[in-house]
Order: sequence, then structure tokens, then C-alpha cells
Amino acid sequence: MNHGFSSVSDRLISLLQRHPKRLTALVAALLLGGGGGAFAVASLGPDAADLPVHQISEAVQPLALQDQADALDSHTFNLFRTETTRSSDTAATLLQRLGVDDAAAVAFLRSDALASKALLGKAGRVVNAEASDSHALRQLSVRWNPGNDSVFERLVVEKTAQGFRSRIEEAALQNTSRLAGGTIRSSLFAATDEANIPDAVATQIAEIFSGDIDFHRALRKGDHFSVVYETAEADGQVLRTGRVLSAEFYSNGKTYQAMWFAEPGQKGSYYTLDGQSLRRSFLASPVEFSRITSGFSMRFHPILKQWKAHLGVDYAGAIGTPVRTVGDGVVEFAGVQNGYGNVIIIKHNSHNETVYAHLSQINVRVGQTVSQGDHIGAVGMTGWATGPHLHFEFRVNGVHQDPLTVARQNDSQPVSPAAKAAFNQLSSVMRQQLAAATSIQQASAD
Repeated sequence: MNHGFSSVSDRLISLLQRHPKRLTALVAALLLGGGGGAFAVASLGPDAADLPVHQISEAVQPLALQDQADALDSHTFNLFRTETTRSSDTAATLLQRLGVDDAAAVAFLRSDALASKALLGKAGRVVNAEASDSHALRQLSVRWNPGNDSVFERLVVEKTAQGFRSRIEEAALQNTSRLAGGTIRSSLFAATDEANIPDAVATQIAEIFSGDIDFHRALRKGDHFSVVYETAEADGQVLRTGRVLSAEFYSNGKTYQAMWFAEPGQKGSYYTLDGQSLRRSFLASPVEFSRITSGFSMRFHPILKQWKAHLGVDYAGAIGTPVRTVGDGVVEFAGVQNGYGNVIIIKHNSHNETVYAHLSQINVRVGQTVSQGDHIGAVGMTGWATGPHLHFEFRVNGVHQDPLTVARQNDSQPVSPAAKAAFNQLSSVMRQQLAAATSIQQASAD
């Protein structure tokens, strides 16, 4: 036996017997004080292994199978589905796509004036349907914007005890903003489609950064972007997209940022987040973002059947696609000119002029003053053209230059000192929103 341990134990027992309250208070203080130590408390009860064990058996009566089957038969549930209307829709084809099999509902939609007006022949409207588990229609709703910036209309078709009833309600639109992002795998529009970003927003992104990024030739797989844009929503459904409020694009090792800002008394425009204007003297393209079919280079001429320097850029487009002037200037020529067909020449200053050829329409006259972005004509295939497109040239002192290169050489102007404080405040908010949009994009990519 260890006599030292026995002696210590005897002294502790004697101390506990003589001062029980003081020792109890001391242990309690240590436990409540949370001094970071760990305490083990020995059980003073009997060993669990020595306790008696009793086995109890009890019969359990399961529910009758027929009762369970009857309960399942009596259970009902609703089916929900969303579809987008097509111009060719009939009441039957629309309900069929919605998963509804209900002859009475088809007959009602055909005959009801409100339903027919809101649904049939109206492409692009989002329809929500609720059906029973037997695919009978219970409720159908569709929302649209009647042209008012502040309200939307809602058609509701409901099944009642007396049959189907329809009504049109009016409610306030909710103006908000959305954050999104995407990664380039093949093209900008493929990336925005994958991220469910509307085409109108994708086009704005290309327009904003067109002075810095060649979206036709310079995008690389793995480039990525984030965007914050306006929306008008009805019951959480986006009815209309608005302006891009801020955007960030990472391409070829560089990051480009932009935000919308309007100085007091002036039209708004896009700036870098440190206050440099992205508005250039010349736009990079005379049409909204489009596929370039022939760049500024040598090519085999499809009509002359020989290699020839192509001193401009060809933009594919359907006949009638609007053409805009890339800069402020005066119309120097508007008419027919040899292989150019219908052509417009605009003089921008003493040494710069632009040419817009093969037009189907000419909407300006000689001597007319035009401003950057004005629609001056439309894409066509007049003159020496094998298909509808716009041929565009930029001449400096009579010498042809690559329009994309010229557009990028323009100096930008900073925000004015008077508006700098307001700009910095808004810029700080935009940085936070873009950071959040980037996080969303990265999480989606992962």
C-alpha cells in the first residue's frame, strides 16, 4: 500500500469534516469563475454495472393497411408551373405546356374577353398556373406592364363553385436593382445567357467597356464580369430591365470598372470608379454590339474575286437594323456612290470623317448637324454587297484607320471638382455592390 497517498487522503477527509461549508464554497467559486480548468466529479452512487436489469416486452398493434391506403387516397396536393407565352399560342397549347388537362378551362380562356386579350397573341409574358393533382386548373395569373413606369396589370383566372372567373388588377411596380455575374467560356452573350442576365443588360456591358475591350476579338476563356442593374418587378417577377448602374470586367489580366453618374444639370454618363469619364469622342461601333464579319485587314473580295485591303469594318445585321453616328459632326454626303450603294459620310472635324455604306435607308441630309449616337440610317445590302451588312470606315486626313483603334485613342474627362464629393459617396456604395456581385459570381463558378 502507498502509505503517502493514504496519509494525504486521511488529512483531506479530516479537513472536509472540520470545514465542510468553506470547502464547498471554494469548489463552487472555482466552477462559477470559469478559470479555464477542467473538473472531474466522482459519482458517490452505486456502480451502474451492479444495478438490476429488467426486460419489459410490450405488443404493438400496427395500423391496418387498408386504413393507411385510404389515407393516401384522400390526400390531395397542388401542382405549380410557369411558362412564357408565344405569339402562336392557343388556349389549348398554352395550358398543355403548363401541364393542365382541363377542357372547361380551355373553353373559358377561349371565350373570356379578359383572358384572350391578356394571353393569346402576346409573346413573352410569364404565366403561372396552379392545378390539382388530377391536372385540373385551379388558378392562372399573368403580369405585364401597360406602358406606365409605376404600375403593372395582373390577370387572375380562378376556379370557383360557380365556374371560372377572371379579373384584372392593377398594382405598383417595385423598382429595385439586381446583382449578377458571369464567366466567359465562348462569348459575352453565351456567358450572360448562362447567368440568366437579360440581353439588354449584356448589350449595355459591351457598350460601356467597348472603348477598352474588343468584345469581338479580345475576350479570353476565363475572363469574368460582375454587374448591378435596375429592374422593375411585379410580385417578384422582373417585367423590365433598366440601366446598368455599375459593372466590372476582368479581361486579359486587367480589371475595368464603371458606374453611372449624373452631374447636377447634366446628362448622366459612365465613369471609372476614380472619376474618369468613359465617354469618348467616338463610339467604337456604329451599331449596337454585333458580330463583326470582316475586320480591318486584307481579304478575298467576294465580288472582285481578288485579294484586296479591306479598309473598314463590316457589321452583320438584318436589313433595317439602326445605324448610328459614332461622333458629333456634319453630314458631308448622303446618297448613292458606286459600290458603296446608299452611303453617308460625316465630317467630324478638320481631319476626321466616317463612312456608312450599303444602307437600306438614309435618314439625314447634307449639311445636317448630328450628335454622337443619333440614328442616321439602317443596315442594307445596296451597292456591291453579297448580303445585308454595314460597311464602316474611319478616315484621318483622308487615310483609312482601324475604327476600333481610333476609338480607344480618345482622352477621357474627369468628373468636375464641384461634383467630386457626391461622386465619391456614390462610388463607395458601388464598390460594395460590385464586391457583392463578384462574390455571387465566384460562388456560382465554384
